[in-house]
Amino acid sequence: MTSRFTLRDFSLLCVLFAIGVFFHFAIDGSAFLEPRNLMQLAVEAAIPATLAVGMLLIILPGHIDLSAGSGVGLMGGLATVLVGGTGWLTDALRGFHEFVATHFGVAAAAWIPVPPWPDPLAMVVCVVISMLVWGAMGTLIVRERIQAFIVTLGGMLVFRGLFWRVIESKTVPVTGASRGQFWLFDFAGIHLDIPQDWLYRLTTSYLPASVGLYLTGTICLLMLGSAMLGWRRRVRLGMSGDDGEVVFVKWLIVSQILFIFVIVANQYNGVPVPVIVFGAVALFIHTLTQRTRFGRYLYAIGGNEEAAVISGINVKRVTIWAFVLMGVIVAITGFMQTAFAGYSTSDLGDLMELDAIAACVIGGVSLKGGRGNVLGVFIGALIMATLAKGMSLMGVGPELKYVVRGSVLVFAVWLDTRLSR
Repeated sequence: MTSRFTLRDFSLLCVLFAIGVFFHFAIDGSAFLEPRNLMQLAVEAAIPATLAVGMLLIILPGHIDLSAGSGVGLMGGLATVLVGGTGWLTDALRGFHEFVATHFGVAAAAWIPVPPWPDPLAMVVCVVISMLVWGAMGTLIVRERIQAFIVTLGGMLVFRGLFWRVIESKTVPVTGASRGQFWLFDFAGIHLDIPQDWLYRLTTSYLPASVGLYLTGTICLLMLGSAMLGWRRRVRLGMSGDDGEVVFVKWLIVSQILFIFVIVANQYNGVPVPVIVFGAVALFIHTLTQRTRFGRYLYAIGGNEEAAVISGINVKRVTIWAFVLMGVIVAITGFMQTAFAGYSTSDLGDLMELDAIAACVIGGVSLKGGRGNVLGVFIGALIMATLAKGMSLMGVGPELKYVVRGSVLVFAVWLDTRLSR
């Protein structure tokens, strides 16, 4: 297990830079590197990158998830229907509410709200459902010893069918800001009102310029403190690692990149909320995989499962929890993808799992497990998103986009196989 910035990471950054330069000169008007377009690219990259860092949790122990894209569509569609209060699902919940009120009383029925639901309630319910479903798939994989490829392939088909059933194969728009507000806190004359339309605002909101700068400064200071504490701990324990000067230089480089991004974002509308969501998810997964026992277990299982069992690692429990966390990330990605599109339709999330897998492999994650990190996955996802955005601005047809995506995926797997020999 390693979190170091490797030569492969530098080569990926060079590839990303070359792709950006190519599209900058290839697109008429040289609009590719303008702040507005870069922020749109950031949003379009943040959504699949969020799913890709979740896929990292599944690939590290040597598994795969082919159901993620369909799950993105299902969770986004379910949240949209519950928020909008339309369709057969609303009628079913209303009927169940009346049944409970008749047989068990109004107080019991109050625990079963009838759509339309507030966005936070619908989103929390969808996250819980996604956790349970992915946890069930993980349990089926490890308890019954069925290959993850088969279980998640079946899940892909089931989730896609359920998704179409939930939205009734229609286009369901995400409800806008007309639904008003609800009180989140009201005590001693102090109240905090939060807009109810969280789902709608998820990809249409930006941080104010000052907030973005203050937040970035705070994050950089926390990163410095964490890096130096880790360095002092390694020195105290006599462990090998980078010198304190190298740790500081790495922190300085990352901090400069973050501030440059925020400055560029402030030239448009500010830092997009999806980037904040991705940053939070990526930071959590990075900390989980690099700083916790659970993360070390994931790498150990992917490196050699038999050795992990002999060393006392509960392989089944660790794998199941990896799938549970994947369920949470699938739901979050579903919310962002639906909000970005502005509606839920039958092709939402289509093939997103392949983009996530491609981002992982491009970023240095081994499909056999045991190798990879969040930074590499992010760069891989950014490469995929840059290719897609550049081809869209050049007016490339969808058929050629599929060819490029498939070719990049095959090339990434081939490269991973060659480097693993």
